[in-house]
Amino acid sequence: MKGIRSLLLGLAAILAASGTAFAQGDYPNQRVTIIVPFGAGSVTDIMARIVADDLAKRWNQNVIVENRPGLQGTVAVAKAAPDGYTLMLTSNGHTVSGLVNKNLTFDPIKDFAGITRVCSSPLMLITPPDLPAKSVKDLLALAKSKPGTLNFSSAGLASTTFIAGALFRKTAGINIVHVPFKSAPDAVTAVVRGDAQMYFVPVNLAKEMVEGGKVNALAAATAQRMPEMPNVPTFSEAGLPFVYDSWFGLMTQAAVPRAIVQKINKDVTDSLKSADVMAKLKAQFVIPVIDTPEQFDEIIRRETAHLTEVFKEAGVGN
Repeated sequence: MKGIRSLLLGLAAILAASGTAFAQGDYPNQRVTIIVPFGAGSVTDIMARIVADDLAKRWNQNVIVENRPGLQGTVAVAKAAPDGYTLMLTSNGHTVSGLVNKNLTFDPIKDFAGITRVCSSPLMLITPPDLPAKSVKDLLALAKSKPGTLNFSSAGLASTTFIAGALFRKTAGINIVHVPFKSAPDAVTAVVRGDAQMYFVPVNLAKEMVEGGKVNALAAATAQRMPEMPNVPTFSEAGLPFVYDSWFGLMTQAAVPRAIVQKINKDVTDSLKSADVMAKLKAQFVIPVIDTPEQFDEIIRRETAHLTEVFKEAGVGN
């Protein structure tokens, strides 16, 4: 009996291993959907479409991008079938979704498997041209002289632009009001119109709008000045020790077989190293970033823990 039991266990192990190998080798054999929990035209959306176009060629399958702004997009991925055919490209705002939303039906860590970050997007603080403050020093002085009257826009409570604004508010020790919008273009338009006094925008958009006279760029949330806008100082140079890394990454449902997660990771990282995709990312002024799934999971856990403490300390979120 012991011999038979050992034989059966051995066969089960072989079948399980072969099944995993088959799942990896056969994937994908149907359409893959990348859900973006932000509106069309956002950096997240643009990154998803660059990745989707390249993967479609590599996989010889349709890879579509579906915009589902807000929690409904994230929920759709958390509740999706664990087969790897529903992915999500999102910002590091994912790490604070549990802080800024009550009664979540998903766990931002436990219900998702990280695949890899895709890029990091340097951000600039922009203001309306008619705002009296023309420097970070002037802006902080204005905010402190009129507490609670200036506001900053964002692409939503769980967006990277919200995190940037909230951390800036905390670091500067100023009382400014958050105004969320449904999409990044809406948040930018609010600053152009003067409805919002500040917003953290990607460098490519900042450069375009500054050159068009639509906004002023006060500082870069980076360690060094951006070569695309060499006349704009960093926050540190402007007297405020503030640096913020805005990353975007690809995730899927937590129970997706690891073999499939690893395959997607390999294909996406190969894609990010290709000359064609690197050129497209450079045109968007973003920096390619790749991780192993394990590294990305750890980044998500670490940032979630860190921002939870920061936001509680600052009284941000729930």
